Amino acid sequence: MDTEGFQADLGPSEGRASAGPPPPRGLLDVLAVAAVVLDASGRIVLWSPQAQQLLGYTAREALGRYAARLLVAEEDFDRVLQLFAQVMDSGETWAGIFPVRHKDGSTRLLEFRNMRLTDDSGSVYALGLATDQATLRQVERDVALSTRLVSQSPIGLAVLDTDLRYVAVNPALERINGIPAEAHIGRRVREAMPFHDAEAVEAVMHEVLATGVPQVDQSVVGRTPADPDHDHAWSASYYRLEAPGGTILGVAVSVIDVTDRHRAATEAYHARQRLALIADASVLIGTTLDLEQTARELADIVVPDLADVAAVDILDTTLHHAPGPGASTAGQSVFRALAVAAAYDTEAVDAADPVGEPARYEADRLVTRCVTTGTPVLVQHVTPDELPRIARDDESAARLTRAGLHSYMAVPLIARGTVLGALDLKRLRNPLPFDDDDLVLAGELANRAAVSIDNARWYQRERTTALTLQRTLLPQRPQSRPGLEIASRYQPAGAASEVGGDWYDVIPLADDKTALVVGDVMGSGINAAATMGQLRNTTRALADLGLDPAQVLQHVDRSSTGLEQSIATCVYAVHDPHRGECRIATAGHLPPVVVRPGRAPELLDLPTGAPLGVGDVTFHATTVALAPGDQLVLYTDGLVETRDQDIDTRLQVLLGLLDTPRLSLEGTCDHLLRTLRHPDDYDDVALLIARAVG
Repeated sequence: MDTEGFQADLGPSEGRASAGPPPPRGLLDVLAVAAVVLDASGRIVLWSPQAQQLLGYTAREALGRYAARLLVAEEDFDRVLQLFAQVMDSGETWAGIFPVRHKDGSTRLLEFRNMRLTDDSGSVYALGLATDQATLRQVERDVALSTRLVSQSPIGLAVLDTDLRYVAVNPALERINGIPAEAHIGRRVREAMPFHDAEAVEAVMHEVLATGVPQVDQSVVGRTPADPDHDHAWSASYYRLEAPGGTILGVAVSVIDVTDRHRAATEAYHARQRLALIADASVLIGTTLDLEQTARELADIVVPDLADVAAVDILDTTLHHAPGPGASTAGQSVFRALAVAAAYDTEAVDAADPVGEPARYEADRLVTRCVTTGTPVLVQHVTPDELPRIARDDESAARLTRAGLHSYMAVPLIARGTVLGALDLKRLRNPLPFDDDDLVLAGELANRAAVSIDNARWYQRERTTALTLQRTLLPQRPQSRPGLEIASRYQPAGAASEVGGDWYDVIPLADDKTALVVGDVMGSGINAAATMGQLRNTTRALADLGLDPAQVLQHVDRSSTGLEQSIATCVYAVHDPHRGECRIATAGHLPPVVVRPGRAPELLDLPTGAPLGVGDVTFHATTVALAPGDQLVLYTDGLVETRDQDIDTRLQVLLGLLDTPRLSLEGTCDHLLRTLRHPDDYDDVALLIARAVG
């Protein structure tokens, strides 16, 4: 045997050994298995680097020496000779623990495997493989512990190679995935678990392989072959596996089923969403008393959190305040859509009833059933047979089908025991069907909104009544009077505000005189309109007596005592065309504006006086010249007052608007209202402009 060449092949020379052993790269390196070969006489002929590492002797110190003399204590000498003879004579392999002497004089217990070798010339040798017993037992314990932990762990464990194919799974992962180990081995995640988002999972594994940075507690949601109809949730962690020398072996994965926790968290999230939606509804629904606006607020609040498409349909009879439920005529219901909202552009909106237009539904329609019974309707999974009971016609049904309608719900809008209409909800892209929790939430939102809708419709009715009353009490478009050209306007408050008590009047008097009146009753609604009518009639009756303006206001003040809304402001002017002048008295009213050709408009400096209804107040009249071409502008505070600017600033704006190139009186009225007023102004306005003519 070429011991020198073989020795050279086994490892570094004694000189190179001084650099220290290489780092362990595998289990054999961890065990440091030493190899020693003895010839038939018991001399050492081969000595591995691991033997030097284990026993301390270099190859130069060990080769050629009797192993028993070098490595065995005196008391174990006979025993080792017997074992050597046993192996060499019979060829039996011997395994066991034997004490061996280290170079430093200490004794080490080594685990041995001894066997006989024969070369091509028939010579026999003894091969001894040995490792430290303590190290071996530690490895055995670690392996046994790891094996038991892996097999008995409730956590799913898997090992994948560098190609991300399963090489091992434990029983827990078999149970979690619902497939046996053999169905995993050799397959990728996407092949073994097609219900998962496999691309995302494998992307994480590739990142772990490339960087070595663990990815811990990654959320994975999907379905398994064991339960393909329900989503499950797992917490997965990924670690790169490396050999002691740094060789990358693959990826280890631990999987914990957290479905219950995921469902609880999801339910808690949805509960928070529902509470937030209800809180938002309390703030965002009913911000005005405008019926259409309130319906839009309801539709907007439920999209997209509750539905993909929402519609608010009101029974036409409730808009006209018909008695009783008013839902049906021969089983039919007449609805009027007040609002439609969608989470995104979809032709399902076109399938809804056009906003503002009436629609008549038969008794078999689900929304009809909802309002006639006053109970909600829930269709978790819409079938083709149910579409005709949801859509208004075949074309709408086709649109809803193309849009992906799969779940439907209608909830009645009930306020003060009256069914007002229904909240119509549809899910298209949202994959989840409506459930009982959604029904409860929709009912709560509908109840809150129904009260606001009912308030808005009653307010609208009262406002319409007050506006009708007020318009009937106001004069028709005033005719020109001797020496005067006259234009007037009345503009009610915005739709979200109540009608006020503003009025104007043009009263013919004797001797070609004309009384010009503008007044404003404090308050709003029907009572204010009624008070305005009484004050107007009183003023007209007193005007016929030919009294001075101050006396007229004095008598009107006394007559207003006892009226429900008795406080009012007023300006009363009497124009005398023959004298070219006006006698003007005011009762707490904003000053009139006089506009003279070639001069800047100016506010008349008049005694303000107290409002009508205060009582025991003296009024004063002032004479103002009014030459041909001069204009007198009378108005109520609704023309100039705003919430964000003081009255003096607004009066200057009014003067600036009047200081413009000469317009017709009608044009001036329109110009002032268009510039100073907004559609949502909270107060009404009366405007009267008179121009003296020659």
